[in-house]
Amino acid sequence: MHNKLSKLLEAEEKANRLFAEISARGLIQSGLTEKELNARVYELAFELFGIKKYWHKRIVRAGKNTLLPYKHNPQHLTLQQDDILFLDFGPVFEDWEADFGRTFVIGKDAHKLKLQSDIELAWHDGQAYYLQNKAFITGAGLYAFSQALAKKYGWEFGNTHCGHLIGNFPHEKIQGEEIINYIHPENTLSMSAPDKLGQQRFWIYEIHFVDKARQIGGFFEQMIASN
Repeated sequence: MHNKLSKLLEAEEKANRLFAEISARGLIQSGLTEKELNARVYELAFELFGIKKYWHKRIVRAGKNTLLPYKHNPQHLTLQQDDILFLDFGPVFEDWEADFGRTFVIGKDAHKLKLQSDIELAWHDGQAYYLQNKAFITGAGLYAFSQALAKKYGWEFGNTHCGHLIGNFPHEKIQGEEIINYIHPENTLSMSAPDKLGQQRFWIYEIHFVDKARQIGGFFEQMIASN
């Protein structure tokens, strides 16, 4: 297996274990603020893996804040009894980045549970479409398909892009902020094109669906398959 890919997959598996442990330990509880839950997850990651390094800001968003994509910095909310929230963490394991996002529902609100389910189903739909068209698909093409998925499932797409490159830390300084490094509606470069050094690129794929009327959103992200 490609060494870079194996390192990225190893980092992602650790992020997956972290999120599984968040649920297993019941860290998500009504009455906590987003900031308090963020601190709990940070402490858990240090306990499990000894890490304190993250390549992007650690995000915990609940309630109406789930409508907002990454670049926003809303005021912290308190988790409610029948709330929806998502976590978006970018831990760095031995200088290899992960980027992992999941949605959680407190309580049994059917609409929120449907959103939680739909974003994961849609993510796998998008990955399948990417793999079927991998030889030529562009960032613009996958973004357009992801927008169509939102309509298919009865939601709106919540962000101006649906993913980005991932790599060894700090990939943002190495790759830059150009549109060609995002799964963006204006990125017409093939996603399978190599980077500036002629090396294979690896992508994080994001699904962010929102319901503006009910002021809720859901988020799911991880590395998209490369084979």
